[in-house]
Amino acid sequence: MPNPLEKPKNDDKDAELVRAIINGRQDRFYELVRRYEKNLYNFGLRMCDNPSDAEDMVQDTFLNVFQYLDGFRFETKFKNWLYRVATSACLKKKRRSKFAPEREISLDDFLPDEESALSMDLPRWATQPLEQVLDEELGGVIRQALMALPEKYRLVIVLRDVEGFSTQEAAEILELTPTNIKVRLHRARLFLREALKTYYETD
Repeated sequence: MPNPLEKPKNDDKDAELVRAIINGRQDRFYELVRRYEKNLYNFGLRMCDNPSDAEDMVQDTFLNVFQYLDGFRFETKFKNWLYRVATSACLKKKRRSKFAPEREISLDDFLPDEESALSMDLPRWATQPLEQVLDEELGGVIRQALMALPEKYRLVIVLRDVEGFSTQEAAEILELTPTNIKVRLHRARLFLREALKTYYETD
């Protein structure tokens, strides 16, 4: 018989706050907003590349979280569930946005037929956390390369290399298998390396 005093296996730093809100302390919802609004805005900005769309995505995310929080069952970390809601809001917003491209590129247009044909020497930026690089000299170049990625690849690399989610967590958020996450992440990194090759050849 489970011990009622024992914390659930998947409990996390948000669980106590989420439980309080579900149990009637809706006044504490703003604590969740303050805790995550900046991170979600940056996530939306990296996905949409437009401040207005990112702001709308954050608002839509928290509206959805407030509406459906009663259905959260603590079977995963709240943060993972939050980013799943944010991802859905982001994709819906992006498809409605006037800034969305008419069609997305295909990675196949840029990568060789055989990925093994690519140089596997890591450029300088690839040895640093992507979030750190985005704030440095190459920020504009890498942001442009990120926005050129199809959204399914951009989502994976942003979740893994910027937001710091594990492969398993990213798979949970995007409802994919860990293998799919690894494949998409690998191809996204290859694309970024190829996109930045000219920069480093002249650096």
